[in-house]
Amino acid sequence: MTEVVPPTSAPPRRAGGATFGGVDRPPAARGAGPAPGPDYAAVHASAAFTGLRRRFRRFVFPVTGLFLAWYLTYVLLAAYAPDLMATRVAGSITVGLLLGLGQFATTLLITLAYTRWARTRLDPLAAEVRAAAEEAP
Repeated sequence: MTEVVPPTSAPPRRAGGATFGGVDRPPAARGAGPAPGPDYAAVHASAAFTGLRRRFRRFVFPVTGLFLAWYLTYVLLAAYAPDLMATRVAGSITVGLLLGLGQFATTLLITLAYTRWARTRLDPLAAEVRAAAEEAP
């Protein structure tokens, strides 16, 4: 059986070598530690953060539910109404193809709507919560 023997001293440092952010130095040489940050428990419990989270959920949950219902409808139509999905609209373009492309279009529209909504209604509240968290002792 092989026995592992730990080194008796630290390897010598090269001049100008990397220090890896000071993690290779003992704790006393690193300083007092990081500056204290915001009190996240207090931020989470604040009325402003609760309002921000409520506003976010009022948009995201209904839109997600509607999109999932739309997607499930598409899948169920593909599985149980193949004749409808195979109906030709023009040339070789079928109802199934149009509905499938509609899934991509819906995803793009939801993304654009969310970014616009978040920029105007969510970001200002988030900035207020952030400012209050940075000002708190």
